[in-house]
Amino acid sequence: MTLPFDAVLCDFDGVLRFHDPVAQARIDETYGLAPGTILKTALSPALMGPASLGLITCEEWEASLVTAFADVLGSAGRAARLVEEFAAVPSWIDEEARGLLAEARRRVPVVLVTNATTRLEEDLNRLGMAGFADAVVSSARVGVAKPDRRIYEIAAERAGAAVERCLFVDDRPENVAAAAALGMTGVVYGGPADLHAALANFESPARRDLER
Repeated sequence: MTLPFDAVLCDFDGVLRFHDPVAQARIDETYGLAPGTILKTALSPALMGPASLGLITCEEWEASLVTAFADVLGSAGRAARLVEEFAAVPSWIDEEARGLLAEARRRVPVVLVTNATTRLEEDLNRLGMAGFADAVVSSARVGVAKPDRRIYEIAAERAGAAVERCLFVDDRPENVAAAAALGMTGVVYGGPADLHAALANFESPARRDLER
């Protein structure tokens, strides 16, 4: 039987990895900041943009956060402690999503496509995710980030699949829309049920060989 997809391209944060929102909120409160301030600042295009393109290292990105909060807090020391605590916020892997993707990988290549910093490989190792996917396309390593079309094309190439034969899963609608504009089948991820529904279309256990 013909498979509906030749590859699954999947986001990492927001699909597989999640950070503790309670711990993040506690840091804002501890330092007298409005809820969500730290996360909003950390992910702002001005600070995260260079880091996600690999123009600066993760350590340099964290240093830029210290600079950004030093004036706000009136102390470089307090800003450094804030950033240290933020970097240490616990994270975990959603095991249901992981299991669904592992099952899909028995049939077709699975490629992680993520906007990340240069610390991604270290994080994958720490979370027991090294080797989980057939390939990992990190924006910090390829120099382009979602929703730039080139990162989707790179991911499809590494999966050995035509773009129109790829299933793309991401929790951000704009990233899914960009994938769909290339001809991919897109799924806006809201939880494991969305992934289960998309992968239920697989009709054969035969796994295509990944072109390396």
